[in-house]
Amino acid sequence: MSKTVEHIYDVDLKWKEGRIGELNSYKLDDTIEVATPPEFPGGVEGIWSPEHLFVASVSSCFMTTFTAIAEYSKLKFEELTVPATGLMSNETGKFAITEIVLSPKLVIQDDNQKDKALRILQKAEEACLITRSIKTEVKLEPTIAIAALN
Repeated sequence: MSKTVEHIYDVDLKWKEGRIGELNSYKLDDTIEVATPPEFPGGVEGIWSPEHLFVASVSSCFMTTFTAIAEYSKLKFEELTVPATGLMSNETGKFAITEIVLSPKLVIQDDNQKDKALRILQKAEEACLITRSIKTEVKLEPTIAIAALN
């Protein structure tokens, strides 16, 4: 008999003015200002939007999943960056983020580990719980480089 495991993530949002609010959680130290993106009426430049946070949740989930799998698999790496691009369109007459492209750039020391690194990158994309929780298509376009030996 399996036991259901549940985790709760509380977030509070307080409206500040106009189209701007402030996100916080009693479990976290930082607050994040959020607003309607500038592409929409009343949108605000220079402030995180729900759309940015959506793409960031996929990107950050990929990173944390990758680091866990890499650690378990004993893959040593020097650097990881995860540029991500979300495409919003209104193909059905309503706006939605229909695609997110993750373009992770991984730097490893050993060229012999390149295939293993690629498999772990692919596995991280498949195992990311945020990606599994959304209907948006997530595409993976990884780059693996070998660190310069000094």
